[in-house]
Amino acid sequence: MAGYGFNSVVPARGGDVVRLFLTKSSVPRSSYPAVGSSFFVEQIFDLTMAIPILLFAFTQGAFPKPPDFSKLPAFDLAFFASHPRFALFVLTVLAIVALAAFALLSARVRRFWDRVRQGLTILSDRRRYFREVWLVQLGGWCLRFTAFWFLLSAFNVGGSVKNVLLVLGVNAVAALVPFTPGGAGVQQALLVKVFAGSAAGATVAAYSVGQQIAIAATTFACGFAALAFIFRFRSFKEVIAAGRAERGAEAAPQAQV
Repeated sequence: MAGYGFNSVVPARGGDVVRLFLTKSSVPRSSYPAVGSSFFVEQIFDLTMAIPILLFAFTQGAFPKPPDFSKLPAFDLAFFASHPRFALFVLTVLAIVALAAFALLSARVRRFWDRVRQGLTILSDRRRYFREVWLVQLGGWCLRFTAFWFLLSAFNVGGSVKNVLLVLGVNAVAALVPFTPGGAGVQQALLVKVFAGSAAGATVAAYSVGQQIAIAATTFACGFAALAFIFRFRSFKEVIAAGRAERGAEAAPQAQV
């Protein structure tokens, strides 16, 4: 919750760093590679839900096709949609950097890959994964679905299964461009386009902004409460400073060796 709260106000998913440090500090004898790889397990559920939702959204006619993203008034999304070659180049560079980092770490730390596999252990027991991870995430997804339904109704856009799935599709696209907190800007541009034919522009604009503020404020409040009352930190800066100090303390003995 602390990590998600930080992500709601900081771009580029900076809260994931907070989540990594707090989780590692809370699990005795854990390691950063194991904790970091365990976060990947969550993405399996996200993909199983996002792919069908996006397929549904793109077949409804209201959702813009990827080439039309360049016409949306959201700079980050429009820029990459207008320059597909550059977008492909950026993705390629990021992939190469990630592979190089893994290769470097595996060469310098023999146990690195063992620790990575340790974070993915639950995937070896499919029944336990389905029961203790997938179904738990499904419960959270149902709560999110319900929240969007009530928000759509509250702003007179119209709460329905179709409209909620379109909103979830917008969120899935916004998550691909994490340059603003919570995908702000991208979400607003897409929502206005998606609901242009079913509600007035001013109504949709009010809904998109109100929804973003409500979710960001609630998430940040819960995240900060978790940070203060559970981990005893007074600010997110203290978490980052503590993480750097711990990394420095771990690196010192290795440098001496």
